[in-house]
Amino acid sequence: MLVEWIHLTSFRSYPDLRFEPEHGINVLVGANAAGKTNVLESIGYLGTGRSFRRVPDADLVGEGSDAAVLRGEVELPGSTSLIEVEIPREGRRRMQVNRNRVGRTADLAEHLRTVVFQPDDLDVVKRSPSYRRAFLDEAAVQLWPVAHQDLAEYERSVRQRNALLKQMGRRTDRPTLEVWNQRVAVAGARVMARRVATMAALGEPAERAYEGLAGGSAAISFAYQSSWGSSPGDGGGVAEWEARLWEALEASSAEDMDRRVTTVGPHRDDPALHIDGRDTRTRVSQGEQRSLVLALRLAQQEAISARLGHPAVMLLDDVFSELDGARAAALASALPPGQAFISTARDEEVPLEGRRWSVRPGSVT
Repeated sequence: MLVEWIHLTSFRSYPDLRFEPEHGINVLVGANAAGKTNVLESIGYLGTGRSFRRVPDADLVGEGSDAAVLRGEVELPGSTSLIEVEIPREGRRRMQVNRNRVGRTADLAEHLRTVVFQPDDLDVVKRSPSYRRAFLDEAAVQLWPVAHQDLAEYERSVRQRNALLKQMGRRTDRPTLEVWNQRVAVAGARVMARRVATMAALGEPAERAYEGLAGGSAAISFAYQSSWGSSPGDGGGVAEWEARLWEALEASSAEDMDRRVTTVGPHRDDPALHIDGRDTRTRVSQGEQRSLVLALRLAQQEAISARLGHPAVMLLDDVFSELDGARAAALASALPPGQAFISTARDEEVPLEGRRWSVRPGSVT
């Protein structure tokens, strides 16, 4: 999987940019605010239909323009895909693959998979459960693009249930609430199944990567903390999770009507991370935390590449500036073969051979 070229029109700081990267390592060097991350962001968007900076689409449209257009050609084993996205400042975006209109972001992932390394990845380890849930769910979508539909259906069902509870409170109609309990349970069980499969796919690769980065072996695990009395070890799989979630929703209905919100479900779970049984939020050093998040991204890359049969594209946004010399060298050694895009303000901080690109406002040369 290789990005042959991208063409950006009115995207962020680029009025018009055509960029034809190398198939191996591409290091984008430039001052702060020169536009390095914008290039990586555009590549990520072509594969996921969203910004890895988690900003609204309207923020991607260049100043003074009504719409941004992203185009890119991706070489796959035995085929080539042209991905095109038009992002209007107002209204709905348009997405095409090989000139055919697509409506789901999962359709983009079938043609381009990316793994993004960012300094903000530390949030996965250090901050609230929402960051760990997002990490697992996003990794699941990259492994199985159809997982996006499961997650979207679950989130839609929870929003509808919450809207009913917010409007009606204690006056909520029980039969109507039971309908939404069932829909949340069905979709939630599928989300749980994807999370469990993702944790299994990342486990061993993360331990191997961590050993290389930290210089010593450690047991890496997800200590999944459920809000609805279930766990990854439940033997019944999707059917068991659906039954347990439905029972939990029924049992919490009175409290949910009082609080006017859905209090149980995968959206309230915490996939806590442990190193040798220690909670990584409070009981490990910052160096261990940093090694862990890098190991998780390397594991994600390995798992996706194994599933595809060829490497996913790597996007490393200003990661090396956050590492000491030893960890920077270890990460450089651990990066697998494949195409990578690395942004940096200081070339000397990236201990990798590859094509250097000079990034200035509006240009990459």
